[in-house]
Amino acid sequence: MTRTTPPPPAIRHGGDLLAAVRRYGRSADDWLDLSTGINPDGYPVPPLPADAWQRLPQDDDGLAEAAALAYGAVQALPVAGSQAAIRTLPTLLKRGRVGIAALGYSEYAPAFARAGHTVVPLGEADFAHADGDGDGHGTRGGALANGLIDTLDHLVVVNPNNPTARLIPAATLAQWHARLAARGGTLLLDEAFIDCHPTQSLAASAHLPGLVVLRSLGKFYGLAGVRCGFVLAERTVLDPLQSALGHWTVSGPARVIARHALMNTAWQSATRLRLTQQGERLAMLLRCHGLSAIMQPLFCWVPDAEAPALHDALAHAGVWTRLFDAAGDCPASLRFGLPPDRDDAWQRLDLALGG
Repeated sequence: MTRTTPPPPAIRHGGDLLAAVRRYGRSADDWLDLSTGINPDGYPVPPLPADAWQRLPQDDDGLAEAAALAYGAVQALPVAGSQAAIRTLPTLLKRGRVGIAALGYSEYAPAFARAGHTVVPLGEADFAHADGDGDGHGTRGGALANGLIDTLDHLVVVNPNNPTARLIPAATLAQWHARLAARGGTLLLDEAFIDCHPTQSLAASAHLPGLVVLRSLGKFYGLAGVRCGFVLAERTVLDPLQSALGHWTVSGPARVIARHALMNTAWQSATRLRLTQQGERLAMLLRCHGLSAIMQPLFCWVPDAEAPALHDALAHAGVWTRLFDAAGDCPASLRFGLPPDRDDAWQRLDLALGG
């Protein structure tokens, strides 16, 4: 059966707390906002030198080198968050058929469609791989592993996936990359949530033809407002991308903060452990209330046909979650971000779930 491109889905994001305020009439400071997968106790921003505000951003300030070192990559291009790359990269890749998860980050499909590509929507079952599905269950593999990948020119994989928490092993992704690259195709790998799984990153291979890896400070570091991310790829990708984006895409203050965060390995190690523990705590709490939670350290995904009703009930209790419509062979679902590391925040969520 030939898969056809559906109308581009509406672009929606978490963090839309003001929409909740308008809809439910509760003041902004009276919400527990769990609608994003952003670390709620993020990197402590240091005092910034005055020249970070006063001078034009300097491309040779060491940020690219710091990012490459932190991610174990050969080279990196700083960009104004992954968003800048997501909007621009499709215009630089040869037009073709692009596999994109139907339930995933909603910016990719419209960006590729606008650039003239044919978007091939993929269900979660399509991503199953022959060496297990990530939960210890054997599988013969989904459509990608069984030949669909050979009909695609490009494949977008968010790993771990947002919101389904699907984590594809690095070895499987390397195999998919090899199959695409052999035909001149590209694996575009979004690793926005990979920081708690460093051994599963393909950053060290991103200089190879046909592989582009995106990294971000927004989720693990809790610095979404800084709008700083990195593209890891070969120079034949990075140079045209840099030319298309132009000068000064990352602000001076953002560059200072990013260098600080990327070089603080002690904070990274401690945060990796803390987020894993808190993700497990969140999953346990949700399961205690009868919900089937699938956990990543920064969020839990709850597929449930009753998700819209639960989303509304929690909102009436002042807890804002992210609601997803049924898509990609999955029912409607909720994503719960981590509460702040305070007892009152966890107690509020527990009470809301019990109501």
